Amino acid sequence: MTPPPFVISIQSQVVFGHVGNSAALFPMQAAGLEVAAIPTVVFSNTPDYPTLRGRALPPEFFSDLLQGARERGLPERADYIVTGYIGSLDVALLVADFVAEAKALNPRLRYLCDPVMGDEGPGLYVPQAIADVMRDRLLPLADLATPNPFELAWLTGQQIRSLADLQAARAALHLAPAADLIATGCVLDDTAEGDLETVLLAPSGVSRHPARRLPIALPGTGDLFCGLLMAGLGCGLALPRAIETAQRLTGRALAHAKALGAGEVVLTEPEFRRALLSLGVG
Repeated sequence: MTPPPFVISIQSQVVFGHVGNSAALFPMQAAGLEVAAIPTVVFSNTPDYPTLRGRALPPEFFSDLLQGARERGLPERADYIVTGYIGSLDVALLVADFVAEAKALNPRLRYLCDPVMGDEGPGLYVPQAIADVMRDRLLPLADLATPNPFELAWLTGQQIRSLADLQAARAALHLAPAADLIATGCVLDDTAEGDLETVLLAPSGVSRHPARRLPIALPGTGDLFCGLLMAGLGCGLALPRAIETAQRLTGRALAHAKALGAGEVVLTEPEFRRALLSLGVG
């Protein structure tokens, strides 16, 4: 029997709500992927609430978790590594070393870097030193990268207003020539009114994937999108179809959250869960 695709997912974790691995883990597992989740921070909730408990993992503790992953042979087994939010510079450097080591050990491994560092409203919400590690160490290792327009503009100094701007930003990033850039949440000068676009800039060309913009913005939306994207890729979907599947299911989750009046991404909508099971491996 062929084992399911295996993902190492290195992201934040919260007690309440759905961001980081607390958003991405469920869709990947529901689609039949095996996931080793390694937290970079453990918080009680997102910073959107009046109080926030928890902290970034101490570097020696985080390093110990990575060593345990090595001892179980996870880098050699993995089909994918995903990285997201990182809460301290020491942990960022450890992540970069681990990803580089894993890719050297396992040439078939594909790395998805979601450079979670900021957005239009809050601006840059990690220390610049962490953003620098994402730009200079993690993105050059990536096979797939999923920045939003704010992150892409910060990383490249290129404002994102048009498809030409996206192409210039792709050229300015330190991505490998064969890497795929997946720019999320784009509103370009020719985007249809009321839409958001995910734009894929691949070595083979550009494709644009519009979706209706919902009147709701919730923490963890990008993390959920990346988890769904990874679920689709793990289940064998071509990248453009995996993008469209992730958009559709993210939209379902957001619409359900709006209907419930929830302040968090909601993963319990029945059709959302059924779609993941029907997508599933095997």
